[in-house]
Amino acid sequence: MNGPWIPLRRWLMAAAACLALLLPLLSWPQLATAQLHAHADENGQPMVRSLESLRDLDYQSWQAVAYRSGPPGGPVTLRIVGYPGKVRLDHPTPLVVYGGRRRWELDDITTANPKLVSDGRDAAAEFNLNPLLADLHKNRPLRLELNGVFVELPVPPYVVGEWRRLPSWTEASAGG
Repeated sequence: MNGPWIPLRRWLMAAAACLALLLPLLSWPQLATAQLHAHADENGQPMVRSLESLRDLDYQSWQAVAYRSGPPGGPVTLRIVGYPGKVRLDHPTPLVVYGGRRRWELDDITTANPKLVSDGRDAAAEFNLNPLLADLHKNRPLRLELNGVFVELPVPPYVVGEWRRLPSWTEASAGG
């Protein structure tokens, strides 16, 4: 009586094992999603930011912080931060962004930030992200180049998606 059920049982066990192996792969893109964080800045203004740690082709780590201060529609700034002592960023140096065949040159606005100007470590630079965001219509991978600092810093599509949401993001639009 147990004979006919053994092949079915083996098949069900094999199917369950395959499903157990494939399920994490199907949910992986949800795990690799940067998060937008809202809080008040030092002046009490609402601020929303996306923070991601990225590696250039020389395996150096960089923090990419895209943020908007104030209400939706305000300017979006990209801050690139290296480890103090390992890099010294000269200003102004434009950030070159490549996306497929497109090329953008973002203005270095670091000297407009008094905190960064007075910071003697020179390990951070800020750029106006709005020209790039106005041209992007998809969450495509980007490559950043900062002359004399890094030749290529890849930015994955999920991070680009976060950046594209920043100009209009509100607590209500977060759904949560």
